Amino acid sequence: MIYAIIHTIHIFSVFIYGGFLFVDILFLSKMKQTLNEEEQKLARESIMMHVRKVVPYALMLAVISGLYMLFNIFGEISKDGLSNFQIMLSVKAFLGLWLGFRGINQKFFGINPWVFKSHLFPFSLVIIIILLSQVMFL
Repeated sequence: MIYAIIHTIHIFSVFIYGGFLFVDILFLSKMKQTLNEEEQKLARESIMMHVRKVVPYALMLAVISGLYMLFNIFGEISKDGLSNFQIMLSVKAFLGLWLGFRGINQKFFGINPWVFKSHLFPFSLVIIIILLSQVMFL
């Protein structure tokens, strides 16, 4: 029962974080086409003011709940080594932890990413994580 609740929390947290990245990449970045630079900055900041209150915490919740699930479903390592499931789960965990580390640095320490400053790379990682989650049980 606890696992199901944490899994649900994880899914909603990922929807919030991934949804923001989706909206930012596909819609907010296009404001430059219809607004002048000053209007675009004002519009983006008025949206981001609210985003900063929710999205970083959703990311952290996704990472924490993901770690809980990882430790519950990873399983024992056999004599033959890691199974395909464990390998894909490890890749997902690494990518999720990287996103979480990046988000914590930005939110709490004001450290902006050294590389990949746009949201395109994190969005790509979220897509990869989602695809891995769909094929890792095959």
